[in-house]
Amino acid sequence: MKSIQAYRDFYADFVVKSAGSSSPRLIAAFACTAREQYLGPGPWPVFVGSGYIPTLSDDPRMLYQDVLVGLDVERGINNGQPTLHARSLAACAPVEGETVLHIGAGTGYYSAILAALVGSSGSVLAYEIEADLAERARRNLAHLSNVRVAAESGSQATLPEADVIYVSAGATHPLDCWLDALKPGGRLLFPLTPNEGYGGMLLVTRHGASAYGAAIICRAAFIACIGARDDAMAMALAAAFETQSIKDVKSLRRSSDPDSSAWCAGAGWWLSTAPPV
Repeated sequence: MKSIQAYRDFYADFVVKSAGSSSPRLIAAFACTAREQYLGPGPWPVFVGSGYIPTLSDDPRMLYQDVLVGLDVERGINNGQPTLHARSLAACAPVEGETVLHIGAGTGYYSAILAALVGSSGSVLAYEIEADLAERARRNLAHLSNVRVAAESGSQATLPEADVIYVSAGATHPLDCWLDALKPGGRLLFPLTPNEGYGGMLLVTRHGASAYGAAIICRAAFIACIGARDDAMAMALAAAFETQSIKDVKSLRRSSDPDSSAWCAGAGWWLSTAPPV
């Protein structure tokens, strides 16, 4: 029988390449991170759209598939689809030595992968608003010296400067505190989602003091990000995703009136189909 590491290696190769990347660093980050360490004892509930079904056993090799595993099924909190996160991590591309803020860390699995990507010279500050999940994350990540867990909201805290802000909960708009915390060249990756149905993973790159590139890298649905939801904006997003192509988004604008290039507009921000200025 193959070892657990052999399963982990195959899974890492599979999810990263299925996401359209061949990055050796990203494959290695998935391969060195033991998913079972972050999900609690098995059998594990696997999300199937209409609910959850249990894995056949508590053998950790069951986890090395592209499956969405429930962390708290009553609250609808999941670990996250591996291929979606692989695509997202490839897009925002954390590198050695960078500072990452992970907002919505859950029990720490993707925080650990981020920690592997930035290495010992980098750091990850993992925010988790749910106290019980934050405590689990703190225990799970205790062996990683470059990770710190904050049991607080990453949408209301005063954030330190960061090279990457990686959000694992759905927002109807980019928060000012996220955009302001980005260093020049910094990347914000978050699920831009309406209240119902699919939104998309929005990558925002800060090119200058007020110049931001933007791209929606794929469609996605996520649990809501507390403190980053607005019902009116959710309706506008639903209309934009239904009637316009996500491939057209090129930049994010702040503190200016939307013009004819607007893809979707909110209070103090809008997405444009024109390049950043």
